[in-house]
Amino acid sequence: MQPKNKSLKRRKYDATFKADVLKMIANGQTVAYVAQALGISEALIYKWKQRTKGEEKYFSSSQSSDALLENQRLLQQISQLETEREI
Repeated sequence: MQPKNKSLKRRKYDATFKADVLKMIANGQTVAYVAQALGISEALIYKWKQRTKGEEKYFSSSQSSDALLENQRLLQQISQLETEREI
């Protein structure tokens, strides 16, 4: 018998493992199947999916700000080229 006060060690998963799990689900495998095959809980997978959704929102907003910066740069370049053409 194990003593009751002995704590179970928490397993840590790296980012590549999490990404691989989410890719498996994106490719059509069920969460239940992936969880059972890898020996992890379904709740943990759902938690990873939620966190990924939050990060996607962050990245998409940063991508749109990058697009805005690129548009500003291009508009400045057009203005400069028009000025050079007039000269």
